[in-house]
Amino acid sequence: MQKRQNGLRYWLLTLLMISALQIVPVQANQLAFEEHATDVIYNSLQAQRTGKFLQRFYKRLLFLPAWMHEKGLSPAAEDLFDVIREDFTLDPDGNLALKARVTEKEAHALYAQKSSFLQKMEMEFKITLLYEEYVHYAYFGAINWGAFQARISNLKVNGVSTEWVLHRPNVDPAGMVEKALLGVSLKKQMQDAVPTAYHYRQLQRALKRYMDIEANGGWQHVSLYHKKLNPGKHDEGVYALRERLKVTGDYVGCSESEEDDRYDRCLVDAVKRFQLRNGLTPDGVVGPATLRVLNITPQERITAIRLNLDRIKWLNPRQPHRHIIINIPFFTLYFEEDGRLIQKMKVITGKPNHPTPIFSDEVEMIVLNPYWNVPKSIIQKEMIPKLLRNPNAMRKQGIEVYTGWGKDAKKINPASVNWAQYRYSKTVPYRFAQPPGYKNALGKVKFLFPNKFSVYMHDTPTKPLFKRDKRAFSHGCIRLEKPRELLRTFASFEENVNFEKSQEILKGKKNVYMKLREKVPVDVIYLTAWVDYDGKLQFRDDIYHYDRMQLQSYREW
Repeated sequence: MQKRQNGLRYWLLTLLMISALQIVPVQANQLAFEEHATDVIYNSLQAQRTGKFLQRFYKRLLFLPAWMHEKGLSPAAEDLFDVIREDFTLDPDGNLALKARVTEKEAHALYAQKSSFLQKMEMEFKITLLYEEYVHYAYFGAINWGAFQARISNLKVNGVSTEWVLHRPNVDPAGMVEKALLGVSLKKQMQDAVPTAYHYRQLQRALKRYMDIEANGGWQHVSLYHKKLNPGKHDEGVYALRERLKVTGDYVGCSESEEDDRYDRCLVDAVKRFQLRNGLTPDGVVGPATLRVLNITPQERITAIRLNLDRIKWLNPRQPHRHIIINIPFFTLYFEEDGRLIQKMKVITGKPNHPTPIFSDEVEMIVLNPYWNVPKSIIQKEMIPKLLRNPNAMRKQGIEVYTGWGKDAKKINPASVNWAQYRYSKTVPYRFAQPPGYKNALGKVKFLFPNKFSVYMHDTPTKPLFKRDKRAFSHGCIRLEKPRELLRTFASFEENVNFEKSQEILKGKKNVYMKLREKVPVDVIYLTAWVDYDGKLQFRDDIYHYDRMQLQSYREW
């Protein structure tokens, strides 16, 4: 950036010398100032290869100066400095905040003393570069998405195939300044451009709380004399535990507590609240897992919150009338109506070696008593090895094998095929299908949102897995804890879905498709820090190691 500024300074000086030779005086009024500035800006950008942002920015503004007026800073410049100064999420000791303070001071100083036109033009470009950097921080974030996409692509070498579909933030930096030149407040535009979906602004406020906690000394490290702390027991570590939970608001105190070294009911309740907020079993027992999470530092939590704020910026920002959100690290489905939570249920998502992709789509169809057509990847990785060991393996799972996918495909005996030839082939000319029934891998109900990943929501016969806190067990699809309750929710607004009639159909094995008149948007997201619908800050483990991968090339501001 220093080279860019030095280059601009050189061309500005050259152009001003030419202007002086041509006896083109700088007039004392604003119009003449703008005309002269426009000529200089245009010629400066034409004469030197400058950054693409500067080229696009001033071309959009017809090469008018955005920040510098003849007698003082423009309202847009004052708005920009106000926004940066008031941004509580910005590290006050970071490079960007420091650069903004220095630039603002220097800009005001130009008008407090006699300064040249050249100095004002230098400052014009300097503020534009500051604006570019702040816009990148505030609206695009610090994740190097190219490096991250390369890392998840490299996972395919080990047979792990997934994807994170990005939605570029709908922010127009030059357009905002263009409107500002026409009298629209830049400050208001920048405030309005801050995301609101996925509780972004609530998570921003949580960041401020944790930044304040760190600035005030953080929280105590908790260590216990005993390996496990059970309710009613005494331990010197109870004092530190209580103070630790006071800092994050989990411990609120109660009249019957002596606040001594006994692990009393009041503190047990606080631990349970903490465990719930962190995806731990809320049993009130402080064991190794709970102790580990208690001792995560404030700085680590701040880093996690910042990372997830930046992820939200690149999620689909839509906020439709009805909306399904599936947060993978939380193993939870949320059904919103006008931003209000109307339904919530546990889900099972993909294993770390079969990750559920992060993407957006729409639920278009509900299938009752579905067939499970086994994906090619599962056929090759799991079914064929079983058949090579035991030709009757599919019979045990109730899976039928057909000669193809057409209506005329015939069911065959798997033992009649030499499966070794298809173990690693590009195509498998046979269809493996599990007919409808309670043992079907898709259960009794499937919710379809057609996508290239062949991922959808469905019922499952593996109900006991929903008792687990961490539920990464599928091959990528989303298994539902209460599919019939979700079916009931769809029936409440969708005229093509009759819940009572569907219940009768589900008693049998008839395969029925119900096309929806009203498609419901569904977004599969990956947030390890999130503010829930009760306004509580929640943290979860990084089950796919995406936090670590993204932090490897995370930009510092």
